[in-house]
Order: sequence, then C-alpha cells, then structure tokens
Amino acid sequence: MIPASVHGLVDLTRVRVGALRDSEASWPQWLRLDGFEYDQLLPVGPAVDAAARCRWLSHDSESYRPQPYEQLAAYYRRLGHDDDARRVLLVKERKRRGTLPPVPRAAGYLLDAVVGYGYRPWLATIWLVLLLALGTTVFAAWPPAPIDPAHEPHFGPLIYSLDLLIPIGAFGLRAAYDPDGATQWVADLLIAAGWLLATALVTGVSRTIGRD
Repeated sequence: MIPASVHGLVDLTRVRVGALRDSEASWPQWLRLDGFEYDQLLPVGPAVDAAARCRWLSHDSESYRPQPYEQLAAYYRRLGHDDDARRVLLVKERKRRGTLPPVPRAAGYLLDAVVGYGYRPWLATIWLVLLLALGTTVFAAWPPAPIDPAHEPHFGPLIYSLDLLIPIGAFGLRAAYDPDGATQWVADLLIAAGWLLATALVTGVSRTIGRD
C-alpha cells in the first residue's frame, strides 16, 4: 500500500519498528521523532536520499534533539554509507548550533566554515591554498627585508608564506625576514590563520573520531 499524505502531527516518540515504509509525498507537516528507532527505511516509489532524509528530520516539531540524527546516521553506517552518515551528523551540528549562546554559536560557525565540524576536513585544504596564493602574490611583489643580511637564507615567497601558516614555522624563514608596512598585516594574517586552521582541524577531527 502506498502511504497516504498525512496532515497535522504524527507522534513517533519512543516508537520501535522493524521497517518504515514511506515516501516524501507521505510525510506530514509535523513529526515527533525523539526516541524513534527503526532497522530499515524502505521508500515507496522514488528513492529517498540522505539529503531528503535530513529534510524529513527537519519536520520534527520538537526543539533540537540529537537522537533522531544519531539514529539516522547509525542506519547509514550499517549500510556502509559513511558519506551519508557524515552528512546527517553535519546537519545535526548545524541544528544544535541554533540552541547555543552567542559565543559558542559564533565558534560553531567558524568550525563549520573551516572544516565542516570535522566532517569536511578537505575544506581546510581549500583555505590553505587560498591563503598560500595570497601570501605568495604579496611577498613576490613586496619581498620582506632580511633581518641579518650577513646570514640571509634563500627567499621564496611560496615557502615563506607556508612558513607563516605552519604554527611551528618549520622552514626558518619566518625568523629570518622582517616584513613591514602593509605586508606586516598580511604576515600577521597568515600566522593567525595558520593557528586557526590547525586548531579547527584538530578540534573538528577529534570530535568526529570521538563520536565514531
């Protein structure tokens, strides 16, 4: 039987089923899903992907509850769909963010933008490439002066920018050259961004590993 469309609220709080058969067209306007557990999701008609299932969770009329997201993520993991599980958990973090006070909420936006709460660590690579391009362009046009001309290591704008971005300053150029004027602001930006990227990456990935 094809599920009929339901108007109003469907309360599935603490309901346990073996399989849920539904379609997007059958979803009610409002749901209560806290504690709802299932072994299978069997779509009637077109397949329902992870993005659609996240919209299904958004029909929950209750305030933020973690269990419906964790249940759906666990279901996808059982199927071996780890990318879908991460998508659901990212949506969960974004939903949770709306319940936080201003300062943690701002930190959440930052963590989301930099590494997607640890579920999209490749975002850090994009930021790194963009910052390296900025630094390389600036320092190729306006190279900093050596601090000690008698011991001047070879200067390369790309390596210098990377040295500024890496918190430990692995190449030794950061301490050998002294930018001034506007380039000092760029150098400070790269140093601060490097610490921010490293902190966000470690924090996000640690949270992800801890949950897994």
